[in-house]
Amino acid sequence: MKIVVTAFLALLLSLSPPLWALETLNGQEVEALEWDALMPPDFSFEQLYGNQDFGDLEDFDPRAQQKLDDMMQALRSAPVVPALDGKMVRIPGFVVPLDGVGQKVTEFFLVPYFGACIHTPPPPSNQIILTRFEPGTDVKNLFDAVWITGTLKVESFAHEVAASGYSIEAYRIEPYTE
Repeated sequence: MKIVVTAFLALLLSLSPPLWALETLNGQEVEALEWDALMPPDFSFEQLYGNQDFGDLEDFDPRAQQKLDDMMQALRSAPVVPALDGKMVRIPGFVVPLDGVGQKVTEFFLVPYFGACIHTPPPPSNQIILTRFEPGTDVKNLFDAVWITGTLKVESFAHEVAASGYSIEAYRIEPYTE
């Protein structure tokens, strides 16, 4: 009988949604997102870059600079998913500080991988989220990933570092754990 009860409980737990899927914040159900969800289903990086061939250009060739400028403009205008506007989400990522004092950051880009926006070119704008967290958060190590929970907006924002297609008003920032 004990084996049957244990098996039944294991089956029940395996069929139930994960605990994070049941979470609500500010009266809204929190939806866990992966970065691919921020891109329209028919989006491809080839749409942005086209068939660019830089191999035949010298570093100081004006055509190389023009191709780079065209590519940067395409990255800044990547298509977003309007249906995500206003959703309460939880998404992991890395912090690229934009505003704050010392190690306390109040505004930053959340990006899908370490080093994005630090190296050029940055990711497309639909893979960058401008994050605002009014109390500020201590950023001790840019190598550490975080979970951000908050209200996602479809909103363009341009900065000298990069451009984002989304913003999030963060309610919670936590260290990343799987």
